[in-house]
Amino acid sequence: QVQLVESGGGLVQAGGSLRLSCAASGRTFSSAATAWFRQAPGKEREFVAGIVAGITWKVGNTYDVDSVKGRFTISRDNAKNTVYLQMKSLKPEDTAVYYCAARYGGVSTLGYEYNYWGQGTQVTVSS
Repeated sequence: QVQLVESGGGLVQAGGSLRLSCAASGRTFSSAATAWFRQAPGKEREFVAGIVAGITWKVGNTYDVDSVKGRFTISRDNAKNTVYLQMKSLKPEDTAVYYCAARYGGVSTLGYEYNYWGQGTQVTVSS
């Protein structure tokens, strides 16, 4: 079992920055693929970024191709069992609940392929 706890969400003005954290406990985390998803009200959950064993894979699949690329950066600190999502130049359309998820295998953009999920942290970007 892996337990995931997100933190770092909040209210920020457009153009601002936030760093989300996902702290993991339980089963060996360093070999797990970890991803950030987000879900805005009335919209489907979407993959934001994923990382495994130091290889970063970033995809913005629902919005424009520029929606997160160049603005969001995923990283991990295996010593702290923590994955981060650094978000800058935030836009109102980034408003969503952000979830951390983990799986043993490669990074997937499909939420149902992840076995472990955190409770989510709200990010609200005001215009």
